[in-house]
Amino acid sequence: MCFSAGASFAGAAILTATGIATIRVAEKPSQKLFASIPLLFAMQQASEGIIWLTLKSGEHGHLQFVALIIYLVMALIAWPLIIPVSVRMMEPDIKKKKFLIAFLAAGSVVALFYIYCMFTFDTTPRIENHHIKYGGELPKSIMLTAFFIYLTATIVPLFISNVRRMKVMAILIFLSLVVSGIFYKEYLTSVWCFFAALISVVILWILKEENRKAIE
Repeated sequence: MCFSAGASFAGAAILTATGIATIRVAEKPSQKLFASIPLLFAMQQASEGIIWLTLKSGEHGHLQFVALIIYLVMALIAWPLIIPVSVRMMEPDIKKKKFLIAFLAAGSVVALFYIYCMFTFDTTPRIENHHIKYGGELPKSIMLTAFFIYLTATIVPLFISNVRRMKVMAILIFLSLVVSGIFYKEYLTSVWCFFAALISVVILWILKEENRKAIE
């Protein structure tokens, strides 16, 4: 997380345990990708923990580089693709299933943009005011548009879905974004990802509810 290596590793441990549980609860192939989200978040938080340790020690630059790539790929590229795909896979309504393709298209566009940014601009992490700040000289006007598309691809599908309790997850993630934007604007990538990661534990609740509904 943005506060310490310990918080990042603790979050990773909680998410790993939750992820194992969600994988076991997922009974249908259509649920597997959605069920894997806590485990993927665990990997993301563990990589940020490594970034914390290497920044503080000033050593192991190669390890920091690998951890940074993992973190940025997960935070900026994977989620706008994984969220719409996983939600679409679980969606029971055929019309909504088709409509969700549009959000995957939006996610693909913003993922390609962030890939371009990773190769073009400096994304060196640094510790600042007890937080990790990522980034360098990214074009702000374009970044605002990209961030809006990112939010559209990662949050709106959760609101659209007919899967029971999915909207609860959407509301929690949106509220965490608002809080992060108000209090941690300069460190939004790190802080919001941490909150979203912890919120992903509700996936276990969602899957249990879906499977319970299926046997009623």
